Amino acid sequence: MAVRFLITLFLTLGCVLIQLQGISHAAIKSERLMPWSGDLDGMVERRVIRVLVPYSRTLYFLDGPEQRGIAYEMMRDFETELNRQLGNPHLRTVVAFIPTTRARLIPALEEGLGDVIAANLTVTDARSQRVAFTTPLGRDVRELLISHKNAAVPTDWDGLAGQTLMVHPDSSYFEHLLAVNRDLAARGKAVINITEAPGHFETEDILEMVNAGIVDYTIADTYLATLWKSVFEQIRVHPDLVLSQGNTIAFAVRKGSPALKDALDQFLVTRRTGSLQGNILINRYYRNSNFIKDATDEADRARFLGLVDLFRRYADEYDLDWRMLIAQGYQESRLDNTVVSPAGAIGIMQLLPSTAADMGVTDPTVLEDNVLAGIRYVRYLKDEFFNDPALDASQRLLFALAAYNAGPGRVRQLRQAALERGLDNNRWFDNVERLAAERIGRETVQYVANIYKYYVAYQIILEQILPLDSPN
Repeated sequence: MAVRFLITLFLTLGCVLIQLQGISHAAIKSERLMPWSGDLDGMVERRVIRVLVPYSRTLYFLDGPEQRGIAYEMMRDFETELNRQLGNPHLRTVVAFIPTTRARLIPALEEGLGDVIAANLTVTDARSQRVAFTTPLGRDVRELLISHKNAAVPTDWDGLAGQTLMVHPDSSYFEHLLAVNRDLAARGKAVINITEAPGHFETEDILEMVNAGIVDYTIADTYLATLWKSVFEQIRVHPDLVLSQGNTIAFAVRKGSPALKDALDQFLVTRRTGSLQGNILINRYYRNSNFIKDATDEADRARFLGLVDLFRRYADEYDLDWRMLIAQGYQESRLDNTVVSPAGAIGIMQLLPSTAADMGVTDPTVLEDNVLAGIRYVRYLKDEFFNDPALDASQRLLFALAAYNAGPGRVRQLRQAALERGLDNNRWFDNVERLAAERIGRETVQYVANIYKYYVAYQIILEQILPLDSPN
């Protein structure tokens, strides 16, 4: 029963579908962009229910033209059931998936930019004042401490005083940790150092970083901890260190949508069964994922420290963030200058000899020249293809990194396609990366995402052991 509950809960938490039969792309684009508030009858008339969900490589993602993910596959059945009840075999009402950062989930619902929030939202008093929650998908959910297996094991929350813990700032975990810190401070103890995860990170991303040894501690709901513990062998779940308990998890709709809430309630009750399908999906999406490697183990840390001065010198010369570039080097080669790819790419920065020559380097097997050529190439991509005043410096660098992997012409085409799709073509994460996933596949999306995670890892290393004068 416990396994069935966990599988069912995780599947139903991502109620999404974007199988838009019978509705033109232009129509869906306008539905996404135009604020609208109403109930189920209006949605049926419009033939679309817009579902706000955080973009997740396991719940919902695009892999080339294919839509994939646990939530996507589960919700094909939801669309069938909904239209069977409506008696609309031809003019179907569809559920359109709208990826939304966690910070924007409730505001977007309130602004009429979506109709349902399908995410692992914990029901809180503050949230209940703003939205109507559906029938619970999970009851008595506990928030547990998760650590790397080699991190110190605290006996209580006092034992985490002065330690660093990463969570998403828009999660209930963050709220509950602040309460713990208030208690610690009131008793004259050091508080827990709460590191805020980047906006596009999900709990699974932070757990992945804990598994890799990049982060020592985080918080996760019981069902997430149980599911990921079977995948991430380097994490330790602490069932006795409960941050919060007795929590309820549910979908949410606007308070003025009682008919939609009722339809969702009926569906969610029926979807508490089906563990066979759940097991198949869990195996498909959790046991075959390409997770980041440990960028902070001792050998990698030694290589990193040995290359800091080199990357910093050339990155400063070309006015680039050296930490992002050394993270790129780790993604390309694990900072190993002896690596040669089957395609002939050489060294830490994995450059073809022809590309290195274009950057003024004749022998990319030489460590210093390899790094110099790679940094020059990133600078070239940034200046020649993404010298757009609408792009801030950090976004220009992300687009240049994507171009390093996929080619600059293709990435510029993706920016234009994102604009036509109604997305922000000046932002990579959650926007242009979605077009990359659709038209290229997961490689470039994973490439940039991994670099960003390694970048976070190296920031943490620097805070711990390198008292550098300048962050650049």
